[in-house]
Amino acid sequence: MNEILAKLKYGPNSFEVLEKGNYVICVVSGKKIYLDKLTYWNVDLQEAYFSPKEAQIRFEELKKG
Repeated sequence: MNEILAKLKYGPNSFEVLEKGNYVICVVSGKKIYLDKLTYWNVDLQEAYFSPKEAQIRFEELKKG
């Protein structure tokens, strides 16, 4: 199966696929996140996170300003 980077629009409870693919990239770690495993994202920033750890790291970065 070919791996294709997807483009998504993140909503409060789900995401919309804008460009077909099977993964996105975590903005913090750079890890691939397959769409069937994607659980963490920020609607306002339109960013995906690999796990709660990366989401917390990003939250702390933003809090610092």
